[in-house]
Amino acid sequence: MKSQRGGFVVGFLVGLLVGLALALGVALYVTKVPVPFVNKVPQRTAEQDAAEAERNKTWDPNAPLAGKNAVRPPPGAASGAVSVMPPAASAPVAAKPSAPAGARDPAAILADRPPPAGTTATGKPVTPTPAADPFAYYVQAGAYGRPEDAEQQRARLAMQGFEAKVTEREQAGKTVYRVRIGPFDRKDDADGAKERLAGSGVDAALVRVQK
Repeated sequence: MKSQRGGFVVGFLVGLLVGLALALGVALYVTKVPVPFVNKVPQRTAEQDAAEAERNKTWDPNAPLAGKNAVRPPPGAASGAVSVMPPAASAPVAAKPSAPAGARDPAAILADRPPPAGTTATGKPVTPTPAADPFAYYVQAGAYGRPEDAEQQRARLAMQGFEAKVTEREQAGKTVYRVRIGPFDRKDDADGAKERLAGSGVDAALVRVQK
């Protein structure tokens, strides 16, 4: 058992030493072999650095935005300055032709003309206003010499739906008591009341009185 354990330890140590030797050899090889794409980059000279610095002095960051026909600033201008173009002259506005000296607007000519007879200023026909009637109208249903007879006639008219009044007046030295319905402002209304009385069998007369 002891001999087997001793042989395992010796083999392990030998393998470890061999592995370290191989790793050291690989490291030395890698350090001596040139790295790809690193040594192939050409070295810059002092003249190239000076030319690059001169280009950086006049570099305009807005040049790609100006387009192909952009106006480049003068050599002494600060970088980043934007040149201001003069505004384009606006096209002259055509003058509105003036009307001849003697010409007038047709609407103004029509406005100066008076409206036709029988119409208003807006062209609507004028409705004639009826003249006020200077008379008042009564329907007289009787004239009596005694007030009792006049009151009886007024009562009969009231029963038929007519509102009458008894008035008195001196006529030929005697007092006359009149039974009248009204007054009416329109003759047509008075005529209608007279016709209703006639339909009821009452003789009536139309009386016109100055207002």
